[in-house]
Amino acid sequence: MPNELPDAEYARFWKRLQQIGLNAYEARSYLVLVGHPRFKALELAARADVPRQKIYEVLDSLVEKGFAQVVQERTKLFSAVEPSLAIPSYFARRAQALQQELTEQSRQASDLVEDLNTSYSEGQGGRGTLDFLRIVSEPLQTATEYRRMMGEVRNEYCEFSRAPYAIDPVDDQMVREALSRGVRCRLLIEMGTLDDIHRRRLIEFMEAGVEVHQVPSLPLKLTLCDGRRGLLALLDPVITKPTWTAVVFDHNGLGEAMRGLFEQYWQRSVPMPMPGR
Repeated sequence: MPNELPDAEYARFWKRLQQIGLNAYEARSYLVLVGHPRFKALELAARADVPRQKIYEVLDSLVEKGFAQVVQERTKLFSAVEPSLAIPSYFARRAQALQQELTEQSRQASDLVEDLNTSYSEGQGGRGTLDFLRIVSEPLQTATEYRRMMGEVRNEYCEFSRAPYAIDPVDDQMVREALSRGVRCRLLIEMGTLDDIHRRRLIEFMEAGVEVHQVPSLPLKLTLCDGRRGLLALLDPVITKPTWTAVVFDHNGLGEAMRGLFEQYWQRSVPMPMPGR
């Protein structure tokens, strides 16, 4: 039995060390080192039930990960690094390495998007009959479409706002950026759907210049930019779990119809009250 820990406790620590990133040999070796001042490599191999030909590889990895240290006397000895130092430092290094990897992957992804977009445009061979309409069912893609439109809106932004949101306008700085460009921003909210946090944020929007009105109910989710570009989000009526499918459009006639629908509901709406008024 490597280490004097009771069997159940040893097994629990061994599994937990593997859950945080050590392999089975590393976890056993560290548990033995934790319970003893120091060991020679081959002595540790026997106590930790690690093959002799593997023990130096295991110890090198433990030293690299910050769980073991070398004590140089007449022969090389190994001891455990205190857990309160080893484990936090290990995760700090992993987080740093992961962040560097994600940064590099993000840079490569940006280059890939640019290159693939060029190939995509060339491969489409011109506009199809329904290029002005696209169906998007993935929430992150819907959010990307929303951000793209909000970044390019110049005159007017209108929205039927219903939960759940792919992008929650009260959490999105893009609405404020549109305001700063002189865009008229109008939100229609369903009554009785706001919690206190949501309400406070909408009040902050109103103070910044967004026009917020309320109606008893809305037929769908709608974002409309400059009376031409927008997206409709429709709730799937078949499946049990609520799921939204978005129709992204860039069409003058459809945009005009959606603006007419928005104005009908706006006429029937009431301004969201400001506190103290």
